[in-house]
Amino acid sequence: MPDNSMPIIIVEDVHKSYLMGKEAVPALRGVSLEIRPGEFVCLMGPSGSGKTTLLNIIGGLDEAGRGHVIVDNENLVAMSEDKLATLRLRKMGFIFQSYNLLANFTAQENVESPMVLAKIGRKERRERARKLLEKVGLGDRTHHYPSELSGGQQQRVAIARALANNPAILIADEMTGDLDSETGFAIMELATQLNQDGMTIIYVTHDPRMAEFGKRLILLRDGKIVDE
Repeated sequence: MPDNSMPIIIVEDVHKSYLMGKEAVPALRGVSLEIRPGEFVCLMGPSGSGKTTLLNIIGGLDEAGRGHVIVDNENLVAMSEDKLATLRLRKMGFIFQSYNLLANFTAQENVESPMVLAKIGRKERRERARKLLEKVGLGDRTHHYPSELSGGQQQRVAIARALANNPAILIADEMTGDLDSETGFAIMELATQLNQDGMTIIYVTHDPRMAEFGKRLILLRDGKIVDE
């Protein structure tokens, strides 16, 4: 059982800027927060508030310009790219608005792909992928390609893929943004079940209705946390 008294994620005075031409535009201005195991955290804020940047830095997909990011006692700032890739593969699952499925892979093959990188044997990864697709309600779509699936079904495949290596942390950026309301609610109910099973979830949304699923809301504006 995880120790819920100790943070699984620590963000300490993180700054980040991007170059726009010759000008450095700040995206984060000294953000600090802690997230404990099993939390269900929603990041909200207007466009340009820094929420996706913060999510990407927590997930090791982007680098902080200044400050520290600790994930499961590992300092991301001090890690090599190889070690960072291993940490993402073993401890994090990612869900994106655009699904990011491999078009020439079936649903089953898409879910298996992270397990191939983790060097899990063929028999085990096939069985695990099948069970995960059943878990997200797609047990009858294992051999379908993304082009043969609806948007909601593609996002369910993406969720199953994110769970492939049994990550401690699920990171989701606008995972319901391209979906109709009914499908979006179904996806968030699935995320709620995963959280109830003990998974730490951090997600970004623009939709106040989807934000209500989170148990903790963090509001960003102009690169700073302004309310929680």
